[in-house]
Amino acid sequence: MRVTAKDKFESIIESSDLISRDLSWLKFNERVLDQSKKDSRSIFEKLKFLAITASNLDEFFMIRVGSLYNYLDYDKERIDYSGLREEPFKMRLMLECQQFHKRQQEHFTRNLLPNMAKDGFILSNVRNLEPEEQETIKSYFMKAVYPMLTPMVFDGYRTFPILMNKLLIFGVVTLAIGEKKDNRKLSFVQIPANIPRFFEIEREDVVVYIPIEEVIRENIVSLFRNVNIESINLFRITRNGDFTLEESEDMDANFLEEVKRKLNERKTGRVVRIEIEEGYSRWMVSLLKERWNIADDSIFKVERASMLDFTGLWQVIGNKRFKDKLPQIPPPVPPISYPAVGSDDIFQVLKTRDILLHHPYNNIDPIMELLDAAADDPTVMAIKMTIYRLAKDSRVTKTLLRAAENGKHVSVLFEVKARFDEENNIREAKKLQKAGCFVIYGISNLKTHTKLMLIVKRDENQVTRFVHLGSGNYNEDTARLYTDIGLLTTNEVLANDVSEFFNVITGHSMPSSYQNLITAPRDMRKQLIEFIEQESENARKGLPAGIFIKVNSLEDSEIIYALYRASQAGVPVKLIIRGICCLRPGRPGLSENIEVISIVGDFLEHSRIYHFHNNGQTRTYAGSADMMVRSFDKRLESLFRIEDNLLEKQLMNILSYNLRDNVNSYRMLEDGGYVPKLPQVDEAEFNVHKEFFKVSAKDVLNVSLVS
Repeated sequence: MRVTAKDKFESIIESSDLISRDLSWLKFNERVLDQSKKDSRSIFEKLKFLAITASNLDEFFMIRVGSLYNYLDYDKERIDYSGLREEPFKMRLMLECQQFHKRQQEHFTRNLLPNMAKDGFILSNVRNLEPEEQETIKSYFMKAVYPMLTPMVFDGYRTFPILMNKLLIFGVVTLAIGEKKDNRKLSFVQIPANIPRFFEIEREDVVVYIPIEEVIRENIVSLFRNVNIESINLFRITRNGDFTLEESEDMDANFLEEVKRKLNERKTGRVVRIEIEEGYSRWMVSLLKERWNIADDSIFKVERASMLDFTGLWQVIGNKRFKDKLPQIPPPVPPISYPAVGSDDIFQVLKTRDILLHHPYNNIDPIMELLDAAADDPTVMAIKMTIYRLAKDSRVTKTLLRAAENGKHVSVLFEVKARFDEENNIREAKKLQKAGCFVIYGISNLKTHTKLMLIVKRDENQVTRFVHLGSGNYNEDTARLYTDIGLLTTNEVLANDVSEFFNVITGHSMPSSYQNLITAPRDMRKQLIEFIEQESENARKGLPAGIFIKVNSLEDSEIIYALYRASQAGVPVKLIIRGICCLRPGRPGLSENIEVISIVGDFLEHSRIYHFHNNGQTRTYAGSADMMVRSFDKRLESLFRIEDNLLEKQLMNILSYNLRDNVNSYRMLEDGGYVPKLPQVDEAEFNVHKEFFKVSAKDVLNVSLVS
């Protein structure tokens, strides 16, 4: 039997001890799509998860596929974890992307589109509307849409226009009357991003959504008078958005300008994907392929019965008419370590106890309460923060501005390289700088991802440092949707560690050691591997051992092989990894004692927790870092140790509940696939996204991770 190239690729992939990061990410997006298929969800929830898969895939092509093209276009060598070189890997990756794209389209047309009417809305083209509704559409087009459209012709006399990333575009092939096909011209009509994705018509019992492309398609002849239109082709392009900031000898002076320049380059980056309606002009596509040096496997065909760009569905989901049809998040509950929220002065509370917050089950109010109090308290001398992502109308920025106006010393490190939030962060940082805050725009060749806040308060002759350390951003919006961990404390050991770390971030200091903080890029990988190796040594000696870790992603090969060695030593390893996992669990002789689950559901799992049994002398950390090369080598990250018994038990209980979940969980297979983890016979459903609203101190104190 003849062995094909595809068979050879599969054999190489299967023989690797590691799973491709990019192929693993596609499996994650498959789990998100699976949420859109659950019978228990409403049509609006299903549309929401479909829209999330679309925005996820956009970012994947801009960053991961864009990065791959950086190797292909410049003849740089790369071997993927799968064992494949650049071109073979691209072929394999595009095959997976094409199959996923097809599943998205089929799900929309077969399962979602036919079931919209019974929930009070439909999608329609113009010709299926009532005559008076068609007139309304025509009037809307002429008054609001037509003036916004600019046809751009490409021919032998005009340069090829710049087509924007992720916009819907009509490619219109035309011929002057009486001319031959050899004289065809191609014009582009981009649909501006500030035109609503759908025109809405409110009927008594239903809302009719007419896609903007259908409004324009019906009237596009008005843009091309006295010529023959040969074909009208709707498409959308995705450009390479992956950039690396070049180091500069004068980085401080040029840093913001460099970021801005790179942001502009995203608008003209090389095209890495074309999505196009079926029935397209082959002449046009041939021209685009040659122009953009793109192969057939990067062209994604969309049925006319479906739609381009599912991210537009957010307009439907956000319609206030359907607000009651989306599930309501229960009100947050008081933190177990601070049951009397708001009853006391936050400064006085923190002098007597530490508070562990588990968002969104506990809200962000204690953090904001502390920051608000610090801004106004005349005895507060300084506030220091790291900021990665902020809400659009940020309460944090407003509070820091007020603090500066009140004479506090305010130091803020704004990470302007936070992907896709660069412009917002630059804008917010400049507000603070103008108010007199000491603002640092990140570290030149590192991304600051750690989440830290330090408040210095002098009461009479005593100085107290109030510290917040977390896994999530200081973002009021995402704090309601992401699961995260935060610690509020006046613990002097952690306060010293955080003060030292701020000196590293804002100045030129290299402390000899931290007591309860592990930092990257300094020593995080090394210390985590030492903890893993200690568990291996304990298991070999017959002592109790166990490793329990919850992160977003596991990709670092040194950590993975340390976990493989622990498995071979007999250590039970249980990993809760939402997204990318490059480790193969359950491979005979390699990882038989490793289990991996992924939780995908109503909340985005964002917390990071590391627990090592250590023969009963437990080590438990939380923080901002995943187990990725970028986290260990290219970012400023921190993990903080929890020593307080109640708070450590809380983190252990979070791990325990996640492992018990049988509603949102998927079990990872040795080949990199995933299967849903469902309730067994006579087993009740256990949904962590509901159970954490009910957890009690008694539940927490009785937790045990190693029998």
